[in-house]
Amino acid sequence: MKLAVVGITGMVGQEMIDVLEEMNFEIDEFIPVASERSIGKKIKYNGSEYEVIGMADAVNLKPNIAIFSAGGSVSLEWAPKFAEVGTTVIDNSSAWRMDETKKLIIPEINGNILTKNDKIIANPNCSTIQMLMALYPIQKKYGITRIIVSTYQSITGTGIKAVNQLENEYKGESGDMAYNYQIHQNAIPHCDDFLENGYTKEEMKLVNETNKIFNSNISITATAVRIPVMGGHSESVNITLENPFKLEKLIEDLNEFEGLEVQNDTTANLYPMPFYSRGSNSVFVGRIRKDYSCENSLNMWIVADNLRKGAATNAVQIAKLLVDKEIIN
Repeated sequence: MKLAVVGITGMVGQEMIDVLEEMNFEIDEFIPVASERSIGKKIKYNGSEYEVIGMADAVNLKPNIAIFSAGGSVSLEWAPKFAEVGTTVIDNSSAWRMDETKKLIIPEINGNILTKNDKIIANPNCSTIQMLMALYPIQKKYGITRIIVSTYQSITGTGIKAVNQLENEYKGESGDMAYNYQIHQNAIPHCDDFLENGYTKEEMKLVNETNKIFNSNISITATAVRIPVMGGHSESVNITLENPFKLEKLIEDLNEFEGLEVQNDTTANLYPMPFYSRGSNSVFVGRIRKDYSCENSLNMWIVADNLRKGAATNAVQIAKLLVDKEIIN
């Protein structure tokens, strides 16, 4: 097993190292890959030190799996080149998500549709992953007709430049700005670029990716907000179901779904919070309650570490699925 991590020096790339180690992923040859400016850097993995190499050299090594977290333009250029030499690419960017010829995978939900012919596999957006992990058991049993979601997203989703901006502002120092405005003590209703319809790309990802993964035409509207939190995205979600439900039974269904942790005891002030999600591979759901203003509707609060299940963990889980089911070269 030869496994390459492309974008190894980035925040998600570093998280992938931790996830691979924690999952005891069996690798015979570990291949750290990054842009030209990072070639030659030393990376530690599983107690050994490796030297970062460039894209062309990595393609020549013909890894079995290449996990990409290097941005859409890099993926569009290089993922097909890896695929041409037989590598299965798992891409964490938005480059391939809505490509009709590529599958958009959350292993617990639709990992069963993967085949040996899938040489480029798309990892969904972080906000989509955590929302659908909580909604899938409900969609499967009751059906969902409408979703209203507001996200409260960590600066780590933007990258190290945003982390540095927050830290500088906290200390009262000047520096490079990842955002148009101060993020410290602020909330910015602007995640990714604005589109002609008034929504941002991040908001439309929640709409389009949900319907692709669920193979549905659910009505969805989203508002995405950036907040000064270091780890973990939060989502306030309101859903309308096709069929009546009993809240207690619905919560039982959520409790039984792999990868979800229900924290839903308001008498003990138990509910999900991003601070406590950091470093966890789970998706947390709580504040589950009926919406009395609309028939067959409920509200919930969903939290996950966006660098983990929202990115690195989901990608590594896809890789593990490929190995376990023997559907890679």
